[in-house]
Amino acid sequence: MRLLPAALWPRFLKRRLPTSLWGRSLLIIVLPVLVMQVAVTWAFFDMHWQTVTARLSDGLAGDIAWAAESYADDPTPRNLEVIAERAERSMSLSIALQEGETLPKETRRGALGVVDRTLEEALKNRIDQPVWFDTTRYPAYVDVRVQQPQGVLRIIAPRERAVATQAHIFVLWLLIATVLLMGVAILFIRNQVRAIERLAEAAEAFGRGEPRERYKPSGAREVRAAARAFMDMRDRIQRHIDQRTALLASVSHDLRTPLTRLRLELALAPPFKRADAMRGDMDEMEHMIDEYLAFARGEAGETPQEVSITDLLAVAAEDARRAGAEVEVVAPPALSAILRPLAFKRALSNLAGNAASHGEHLRLTARPLPSGGFEIAVEDDGPGIPDEMHEEAFRPFSRLDESRNQNRKGVGLGLAIARDVARGHGGDITLERSDLGGLRAVIRMPG
Repeated sequence: MRLLPAALWPRFLKRRLPTSLWGRSLLIIVLPVLVMQVAVTWAFFDMHWQTVTARLSDGLAGDIAWAAESYADDPTPRNLEVIAERAERSMSLSIALQEGETLPKETRRGALGVVDRTLEEALKNRIDQPVWFDTTRYPAYVDVRVQQPQGVLRIIAPRERAVATQAHIFVLWLLIATVLLMGVAILFIRNQVRAIERLAEAAEAFGRGEPRERYKPSGAREVRAAARAFMDMRDRIQRHIDQRTALLASVSHDLRTPLTRLRLELALAPPFKRADAMRGDMDEMEHMIDEYLAFARGEAGETPQEVSITDLLAVAAEDARRAGAEVEVVAPPALSAILRPLAFKRALSNLAGNAASHGEHLRLTARPLPSGGFEIAVEDDGPGIPDEMHEEAFRPFSRLDESRNQNRKGVGLGLAIARDVARGHGGDITLERSDLGGLRAVIRMPG
């Protein structure tokens, strides 16, 4: 396997590290604990367990060497009986002579090779005769055999005489302590992260215009301070919105009253040459006032509810047909979402009206997205907009070039209002080149 260059390792690790605060906080706690556990376990086995095992194996090898040498000095049944009796009483060793036998040819070694290597080295250092041992046949015993002229001297020793058998207790307690500490740390981190998540949810809901009650700040002192600062900011913004709404209502009344008087005076006046032109100017003025107020108001006070996307598309299509365009609607019948219906209807009407004013054929499509949201596309066969001017088209009061200015009605707020509504719902609007030859406005909403 080819290794990555050193310069690419930071980028490689960054892509594989957790991206959430919860994941990173957990990694900060878990990784040091695991490293500490591995280091402590390694130090225990290297400095304690192996040392103790080596000393136990050396002591067992010495006892076996004593038994083998004592029997070699007097290889009689009587002496063997005395040696076996003393070994059993003082050393917990079971000794027997297998007359005429030889050492087994095969060697059996355990999975933990350090035990076999330590015992083998101790036996070779202590015993001059050929020796064979097995640590796997009997779980609680070690089988050691020494070759003698009369046969094989077989010694069965308890396993704890050769190996420090209580090492797993230390590791078990270390694991239990680690799990308890990590559990407490995870609970603590989860509570801190949850407080930040609640703050993020409140900020996102406020950005979408959803009414939310004030919640009680929790978590660390800094998180509580951030939550209180956000709620104070939210209250100030809401007061500003309420004041603006009241001001707009007053402006609407103040502007429409003289406009209504002008209409009445024009209707009662005798016919004259410029009457039709004046009526057209007043109609345009009323439409401009409506657009200004709609752009400033933003429909922010409307309560979200579940609405049918297909029905909204049908209404927008009917408005475009009344403007003289041919409209094709492609949408699944069961597509619905939680929206502010009047605001979203206005956004679709603005997009469809903008398309109908610049093209003769329109296509409105809607489809669900794999992420759980949905996408709506409004296309026309008009002159389109150059790619470098797509963002410019969303600026308030933008009129672009003459190719898109065939519609003299309006002040350039249609796309700005539509994008404001989409972003108020957590989505966005982008412009693309349409297959029909004109502009394609795409609304993408999250799930």
